[in-house]
Amino acid sequence: MKKNYFLLLLLSVTIGFAQIPSGYYNTATGTGYTLKTQLYNIIKGHTDNGYAGLYTTYQTSDVDNFYENDGTVLDMYSENPSGTDPYNYSTGSTQRCGNYSAEGDCYNREHIIPQSVFNEQSPMVADAHFITPTDGKVNGMRSNYPHGTVSSATYTSQNGGKLGSSSVSGYSGTVFEPINAFKGDIARMYFYFATRYENTVAGYSYAMFDGSSNKVFTTAFLNLLLAWHAQDPVSAREIARNNAIYTRQNNRNPYIDHPEYVNQIWGGTPSGDTQAPTTPTSLASTSKTATSISLSWTASTDNVAVTGYDVYANSAYKTTVSSTTATITGLTASTTYSIYVKAKDAAGNASASSNTISVTTNSSGTGTATDLLFSEYIEGSGNNKALEIANNTGSSVSLSAYTIKKQTNGAGSWSTGLALSGTLTTGSKFVIVNSSISSSCFSPSSANISTTATELTFNGNDAVGLFKNGVLIDIIGTFNGGTANFAIDVTLRRKSTVTSPSTTFNLSSQWDSFSQDTCNNLASKIAKPIEEGVVELSDEIVVFPNPSDGIFNIVLDNSDSPYSIEILSFSGQKVFEKQNATDSVISVSHLSSGIYIAKITRDSKTTIKKIVIN
Repeated sequence: MKKNYFLLLLLSVTIGFAQIPSGYYNTATGTGYTLKTQLYNIIKGHTDNGYAGLYTTYQTSDVDNFYENDGTVLDMYSENPSGTDPYNYSTGSTQRCGNYSAEGDCYNREHIIPQSVFNEQSPMVADAHFITPTDGKVNGMRSNYPHGTVSSATYTSQNGGKLGSSSVSGYSGTVFEPINAFKGDIARMYFYFATRYENTVAGYSYAMFDGSSNKVFTTAFLNLLLAWHAQDPVSAREIARNNAIYTRQNNRNPYIDHPEYVNQIWGGTPSGDTQAPTTPTSLASTSKTATSISLSWTASTDNVAVTGYDVYANSAYKTTVSSTTATITGLTASTTYSIYVKAKDAAGNASASSNTISVTTNSSGTGTATDLLFSEYIEGSGNNKALEIANNTGSSVSLSAYTIKKQTNGAGSWSTGLALSGTLTTGSKFVIVNSSISSSCFSPSSANISTTATELTFNGNDAVGLFKNGVLIDIIGTFNGGTANFAIDVTLRRKSTVTSPSTTFNLSSQWDSFSQDTCNNLASKIAKPIEEGVVELSDEIVVFPNPSDGIFNIVLDNSDSPYSIEILSFSGQKVFEKQNATDSVISVSHLSSGIYIAKITRDSKTTIKKIVIN
């Protein structure tokens, strides 16, 4: 699991290594499988706290002190390392259970190596070093399938974990692929199991195992685990978890304490890998500003594992990412760039270039959207269905040219369409709901349109499109995507960094996910009549510089008069507030880049300003 805060990681690593008992690895002096046996003799015979004891261990071993830092259960199958978690669990609560119907219902215990492999025998069945707390639904979907790279997903969890057909060389079955942030964590759990149970592992039947007690893994799966270990180094979270489990079990995962042991035993670069990944496809621009371009593409596959993607603009290397999205920054305004992507694997093999796209950055400082776009999507229980459209263009837009259409179950043609009408002012939202939506979610009378039309009876596999003059300009879901659910029992809100519509749906880069029936943000910015006594003060209040780096100045005609300020993201969420302010400089450098709305009130008069943070 990777961490972005280097200083925190450095401090955590220093503390973590200081907690390795003195002399613990003194007898680990060999190389190859000799070293592995020496480690086995060090970590064997650990304290067995029993299966129920895992939940006690989790109260210290699997606590989120690294992302939201909120003390909730850190679940590798639901954690969103770069945004809001879709749901959370509390340690030691009664939320743990064995019954579930959807994500977020309960958490239980996930054996990274399935219990059936070792016939649920002790002490394996209760060894916390490879058993983690995870959402019950995702745990159930993973079932007993091996971990691997997915070629075609049949199920995708809310944090991006995938179940589907294998792209691991020589294995054609179903595999489960975790998100990149936890692939190294899981690989080191496999290496721990292969070492701790060296005396029995040869007798276990599992698709990833080769029946030996030394190598343990088939060549293809070993190469995969080596690649995951290399691309996702040991994190502060893993070190803290290792220390907590040591306190309970009195043994450690040596590959967290000494990551170099992996290469010393099994070798580093996947052996004999000369096969390049397949070519990335469907490269597209999802949004752009004056100085940046955001991209998405369809993943490549590899006989071992894709470890990253190199992004190029005008034939110059720009960045490397491990996901299928990227943002190129530091570009020049009003300039056209030719962009392509290459995939690579752990052995250094590179794919052919993807399709090349031509993208022109915006005029400097504008940062406005090119057209209307979907800003929120609710696919809740019963008829709790809603869509929200935002106008971030900088001017009022007539809705007469726009319609919403739906494709049913990922097949067939678009519906006839639900026509929109009226005028949507800039900075406002237009809300369409199913007329049978529960009043506890949203009042139908508060919507711009309340209807039973087919476009508002969508399910998690029904693509929904926004059309302008009959041409698709924005989409939620994948047209002709089949029956696989892309967004079921979930609320989606457009990220503030997405300021323009896109005909390519990318959940992770464009949307934040929330649990079923999260309705509190819907219509947060529907245009309302200006209240009496509230006037536009654009001539009296000046905000500069704009674009800003997160620190901007507010100049009023009378600096002695206090004011209040609220800052909203384009999804309508309040991200900053200050009352009775007299400061001439406001710092919101903690906010991510994007477009925000600042509402400044002084002496019962209000002005609205657009703030662009680079």
